[in-house]
Amino acid sequence: MNRPGIRGQLTAWYSLILALSLAAFCTVAYFAMVYSIRETVRSELTERSEGVRGVLGAHALRGRTVLGHELGEFCVGLGPTDRVRVTDSEGIVFASEGMEQPIESRRGFSQQPRPWRAWINGQPFLAQRQMVTVEGTPYDVTMAVATGNLDRTLTRGSVLLFATAPVFLALAALGGYWMSRRALDPVDHMTQAARSIGAHDLAQRLNVPPTRDELARLAETLNEMLARLESAFHRITQFTADASHELRTPVAVMRTSAEIALRKPRSEDEYRETLSQILRETDNVSRLIENLLALARADSGPAQLDMGRVDLGAILVDACEKSRLLADEKGVAISRNGAAGPVWVDANATSVERLFLIVLDNAVKYTPPGGKIDVKLKTGGGFAVAEIRDSGIGIAAEDMPHIFDRFYRADRARSREPGGTGLGLAIGQWIAQAHGGEIRAESEAGKGSMFAVQMPLSPSSAQ
Repeated sequence: MNRPGIRGQLTAWYSLILALSLAAFCTVAYFAMVYSIRETVRSELTERSEGVRGVLGAHALRGRTVLGHELGEFCVGLGPTDRVRVTDSEGIVFASEGMEQPIESRRGFSQQPRPWRAWINGQPFLAQRQMVTVEGTPYDVTMAVATGNLDRTLTRGSVLLFATAPVFLALAALGGYWMSRRALDPVDHMTQAARSIGAHDLAQRLNVPPTRDELARLAETLNEMLARLESAFHRITQFTADASHELRTPVAVMRTSAEIALRKPRSEDEYRETLSQILRETDNVSRLIENLLALARADSGPAQLDMGRVDLGAILVDACEKSRLLADEKGVAISRNGAAGPVWVDANATSVERLFLIVLDNAVKYTPPGGKIDVKLKTGGGFAVAEIRDSGIGIAAEDMPHIFDRFYRADRARSREPGGTGLGLAIGQWIAQAHGGEIRAESEAGKGSMFAVQMPLSPSSAQ
């Protein structure tokens, strides 16, 4: 069974809460009305009883005849729905207005009686019977007020109250459904707009309602998500296109070399030269694939590297020694200025060394012969910072925001460098971030570059 939509659920819950509220209200209103009517009748009975008590107190000693006459005068002033009966202890009736026979009370006969419902000549009354003592003589005073009209009024009121409640509930439910439908119309519009957005049309955005409420925040959040998806999809598309382009060239070179070598018989030296060329291109492809796999692992989620407490200064020394061979061949000097003692960090030594080799390799490549590279390691603020500064060709200002993008090479001079794929700095940035650090660059065209690798110190070292 399908669950009803949000509109139906909201309407059902709204109707249920309203029904319970109406039931509670009608019940309280009914009993309040009953209580109010009965209290009114009780107050009338008390008032009549006090009047009889006053007549008895004023005329009881003047004789039975005078007392009967005064009580008769008192009864004349009562309403047509009132009943009075006054007798003494001997049973002599002094007044009997509409109550020829005494009525018995189920609550007894006392000085402070409570009213009870009684039937006189087939009509409902609220009666009260009490004993009034005047100058030592007890009098039996019974008062009654007809409640037929009040009962009928109460019945009509309760019928009206409980009969109109379902009608009001139905109207309120319809109004609640209309309100929920109107409130959720923007959700329908967002749903339709989201369905129209495909992989090739991620630039579309949802309309944000001008209400500045929860729905507006939902639309803004979905637009932000679409922006992130568009950016990620664009990066994936660009990454795929760049990877295909980078792989196409070495594969084409290897295929062309093999085809030329097979067109006619060659000498041993020619075959050896062809195989050497294919081997060089194979190495390039292997490095490219290795870099692509590293970036794919970075994109798959947080890096899971085997961390350990290592000396960052020692790793930097090893990286400088490995880069010195290429630097000496090109005529570039590498100078190193390390910290006074070990610089302990929690890191994966292999990955960090690869990061330093990437930066040093770029510095050697883009520094002309006779240039120099200064390497400095320092600590402060709970971090270790390795600065690698070269006197190379530098980076133009418009290229600086993109140097860590994948397959990005800043200028033609850099793109002509053999073996470059534009992935090195992207991998270096991933390695730095995987260690909780960062890599940043400062450069100016024609004045060299400075790359700084910052990593948090091991807790014991930081203390």
